[in-house]
Amino acid sequence: MPTSTVENYLKAVLVRSADTESVVSTGALAEALGVTPGTITTMVKSLAAQGLLEHHPREGVRLTREGRALAMAVVRKHRIVETFLVQVLKMDWKEVHGEAEALEHAISERVLARLDALLGHPASDPHGDPIPGAKSPQLDPGSGQTLATCEPQTQLRVERILDQSAPFLEFIQRTGLKPGSRVRVRERDRASGVVRCELRTGEATLGLPEAAKIEVRAT
Repeated sequence: MPTSTVENYLKAVLVRSADTESVVSTGALAEALGVTPGTITTMVKSLAAQGLLEHHPREGVRLTREGRALAMAVVRKHRIVETFLVQVLKMDWKEVHGEAEALEHAISERVLARLDALLGHPASDPHGDPIPGAKSPQLDPGSGQTLATCEPQTQLRVERILDQSAPFLEFIQRTGLKPGSRVRVRERDRASGVVRCELRTGEATLGLPEAAKIEVRAT
């Protein structure tokens, strides 16, 4: 069985990969995991020796088929646990990431299947991150549109919150721009860096950097 450290490394590569051919830099990996470049190099060599990663010097790393399957399983556990903690235990969505980080390494496939069924086989977690399926695990790449790039005056649905830090999630909570919310960009002023949005519950004004962290899809 892979250790929690191995699972964390593989998951970090997966969530930063746009597709199966993506190469993730070791620098980005070190920053994501909060470790030194030397530690990353040692671990990457070990994972490559186990057939879980392809290491391309001066470029980065790519998951092998086996490594991707393991990473996908960990991501599935993490996001189902987050959904359970929010929907069933009524925990604040700002607090569940750390709890899921610990539980994802301990939960069995049998318990995971029961949780998934209890939740009604959700397609995404509370932050809008897609949950890989059990039989054909894939990650929905998303629309690629955000409130900073979408067409103004178009009816949209908030799909995903890309920044899941507690301060940003608090901001999302205040503005009402949670996943599932209907929204329309009324005005985008690039000179002032302001985006004005219209929701069913009122209006929201945010800066372009914040708008770029909210993924949306046309309805």
